[in-house]
Amino acid sequence: MPNRLPISCFIIAKNEADRIGRAIESVREFVDEVIVVLDPSTTDETAEVARRLGAVVVTNAWAGYGPQKRFGEDCCRNTWLLNLDADEAVTPELHAEIRELFASGEPQADGYKIAIVDLFPGEERPSPFAYRLSPVRLYRRDRGRYADSPVHDRVAFDSDARIARLKGTIHHRSIRSLGDQISKLDRYSTMQADDFIARCRRLPVIRVYAEFPAAFLKAWIGRRLFLRGTYGFLVAMNYAIFRHMRVVKIYEKSR
Repeated sequence: MPNRLPISCFIIAKNEADRIGRAIESVREFVDEVIVVLDPSTTDETAEVARRLGAVVVTNAWAGYGPQKRFGEDCCRNTWLLNLDADEAVTPELHAEIRELFASGEPQADGYKIAIVDLFPGEERPSPFAYRLSPVRLYRRDRGRYADSPVHDRVAFDSDARIARLKGTIHHRSIRSLGDQISKLDRYSTMQADDFIARCRRLPVIRVYAEFPAAFLKAWIGRRLFLRGTYGFLVAMNYAIFRHMRVVKIYEKSR
């Protein structure tokens, strides 16, 4: 067994028995520990799958993405943290790159951005046109923590923190099915609408009319889903429906 690195990996989860195994297996050979923060309302075998693969499972009542990830940080014993979602997996290339990063001792930066690449159901490798974003996922907990936001999960750093970028990627299998995606986005749109109202923001009425077509074009063209065939078209439609639902809920709550 190769030496493990002084990294704690933490994963927040709810009803992820079908996906969390891939996430844990992608990191368990090189991280010092894997912590799974489980929503206590989970009804499937997520905990059993995680424990069987060597993860430590803790429960915490859901208070939003930021607070849940901050709780995960507090459960970890190492300074260096790697955050994964339950529907993600570290690629072998990223695994090797992280090992190389620690080969000479302490990494030079305080946080590392990692590209997260979307895979559609049935894909084993991402399309060359797949959408990707690059948040910080590997970082020093004494230089950055997840922001305490219920809907936005990003690491907030000290002003002088050094941020670098890794070449390896994380594979993201967020879509179980198009119907499941709609249900998930409906829940998320409610959380975003509540957060919008709580921060006393105002919604320009033009967005009621423009949000759906603008969001569709953002996904269809901006995220290159027009290159992903019929499934890409349907994913773009789901994204537009999600953005429309968010505006509808904000509008209703603001009346």
